[in-house]
Amino acid sequence: MPDTRRSIRRRRLSAELKDARTEAGLTIEEVADATEWSMGKISNIETGVRLKPTVMEIRGLLDVYGVEDERRREAILNLTRQARELGWWSKYGDVFTDDFVAFEGEANRIRTYELARVPGLLQTPRYVESVMRAALLQSPPDIERSIETRRQRQQMLTSPDGPELWAVIDEAALLRIQREDVLKEQVEHLIEVAEADNTVTLQVLPFASGMHAGLNGPFVILDFAPGVRSVVYLETDTDGLYLEDGEELDRYTRLFDHVRASARYPEASLQILKNLI
Repeated sequence: MPDTRRSIRRRRLSAELKDARTEAGLTIEEVADATEWSMGKISNIETGVRLKPTVMEIRGLLDVYGVEDERRREAILNLTRQARELGWWSKYGDVFTDDFVAFEGEANRIRTYELARVPGLLQTPRYVESVMRAALLQSPPDIERSIETRRQRQQMLTSPDGPELWAVIDEAALLRIQREDVLKEQVEHLIEVAEADNTVTLQVLPFASGMHAGLNGPFVILDFAPGVRSVVYLETDTDGLYLEDGEELDRYTRLFDHVRASARYPEASLQILKNLI
């Protein structure tokens, strides 16, 4: 399994450094001799085991690799600085059970299918509270912190450089909402998002579609900048499972294509939502 504890920026930095060394025609042993560092240190920087190399260290490596293009050098050094920064989510270690929100925040496209819940990026405060209480997490401070983190996550959908979101929601997730006030608030928000001129595509997969490819459960596909491998995320109650193998990515991409083909078109999905209220 891949080391998902590394941020996307850190993984990009590793890839850039390895490419630079390869282009220079140098082995790790030769770089170790040139820098008077251990081979283990060079290897760990490239693989991401050494999580936070300094700007001075990376500048020294770029000198050894003969990287003279100022734009490329500065881009790599900026990646180094960014990889050392803590994201806003670091303050909410009691809420997030894994690093999914860090991956989500660096994605440029998110494809998600939900069988029993509304996707987190589209949840409203009352809906979050209902989900928390159903999960036996009823402490008011816990609920408030969860609502706050949802607000923080959702800000990226209206950001100029925010990701494209394609969400397919099973009708079961909507009909499971029993309180009228919660249903009204949540569905009205989905309608607002669906009608907005933004990068969100929303589809509803109705019961009328019968058996479909997504019955085994929800999943999220996160796509990043060119050169960074996509990730499939499967949520569990206490942690998350990340898949990066090529065959697994292909399988879940096909699954998503089948699921969205079984769902109603965005315009028809919007009408389903309006009919609910």
